[in-house]
Amino acid sequence: MKVIVTGGAGYIGSHTIIELVSSKFTPIIIDNLCNSNISNINGIKKITGKKIKWYNKDCCNKKDMYEIFETEKNISGIIHFAAYKSVEESTKNPKKYYDNNIGSLEILLDCMNKYKVNNLVFSSSCTVYGSPDKLPVDESAFFKKAESPYAETKQLCEKVLQESSINFVSLRYFNPIGAHGSGLIGDCSSDKPANLVPIICEVANGIRENLIINGNNYNTIDGTCVRDYINIIDLAESHVSALFYLLENNQNNFFNIGTGKGLSVLQAVDAFEKANKIKINFSIGNRRIGDVEEIYSDNKKVKKILNWEAKRSIKDAMKSAWKWQLNKNNLKNYS
Repeated sequence: MKVIVTGGAGYIGSHTIIELVSSKFTPIIIDNLCNSNISNINGIKKITGKKIKWYNKDCCNKKDMYEIFETEKNISGIIHFAAYKSVEESTKNPKKYYDNNIGSLEILLDCMNKYKVNNLVFSSSCTVYGSPDKLPVDESAFFKKAESPYAETKQLCEKVLQESSINFVSLRYFNPIGAHGSGLIGDCSSDKPANLVPIICEVANGIRENLIINGNNYNTIDGTCVRDYINIIDLAESHVSALFYLLENNQNNFFNIGTGKGLSVLQAVDAFEKANKIKINFSIGNRRIGDVEEIYSDNKKVKKILNWEAKRSIKDAMKSAWKWQLNKNNLKNYS
């Protein structure tokens, strides 16, 4: 079965391609590499032994998207990753995020309606919840005011999906970390890393002098922000489960994708240090605009309906993240 994967050269997309191939799907990538790198395309081929069809196109270009859908017949479903993802950048350039994240989905839905493709797995985010009143947060929680333009684009995209006529599953990710065990694919975003673990890896590798922890005066276990960190392989597998669900059920749904456990920034730093036996230099800085104090998932629903749950450890994720950091500078065509 053919599955189009927009943003398939990106961090989550590339790992999901591996799991799709393992589950006997035939993925087709649409990715213009605006925030990814061809090294992930090459890594996918090395890992799977297969050359995955790839369109180097922009999902916001309606003409190009129409041409792809005209060419590719009998598409069973779409997994839509193509979106900008930096909370910090979105506060500085909100228009870029509204135009791309919402615009690409609207064009994709237009193509799906025109060419009778009915199933979509959407890459959403736990940021849709804002600062939740109750933890762990479940899928029925009311959407509070978005803490960033990025978060608002995910809220608005989910609204667009609910108003559409296609079948969809929206996966609300918590915080993906780690990389493929081979070290051949990982987070090679073109922008400067803004997420915790890639920054930790750059400090460990001497690319950065130290890690700046954004605030230590939150009402949490140690004063630093708390997040639900999920191994990227577990996250990738959830998309395959969601796709099978769509193919077997004519209904829409929303699922949290997380471990159900919160980890503070300082605890995450400690986990990296212990997993890799490396000391991380850090200092305390100011709070960052758009950061939620504490959030972690209630994942009962996804366990019950999709029969999916996170199985891999934080230690494994920290080790694979470090392996990717050491390997990526040597990968051909990485820039």
